[in-house]
Amino acid sequence: MAEKTVIDARGSFCPGPLMELIARLKSGQVGDEFEVLSSDKGSATDIPEWVEKAGHEMVATREDKGVWHITVRKTR
Repeated sequence: MAEKTVIDARGSFCPGPLMELIARLKSGQVGDEFEVLSSDKGSATDIPEWVEKAGHEMVATREDKGVWHITVRKTR
């Protein structure tokens, strides 16, 4: 069963949220989902760009009251 991990990176600025995601992905299992919470709007473009290059899957990106919710699935 895949797990969903929430990474609360609010208040951290680029590349902090991405670095936290990368660290968590390394210890996760294929199929696990990671939701990054970020108050840095740069994360909404930086994280999807990195995910595509790294070969993982973007699940969702949405903004709610100044917080970006960026969900990624580990695929390898």
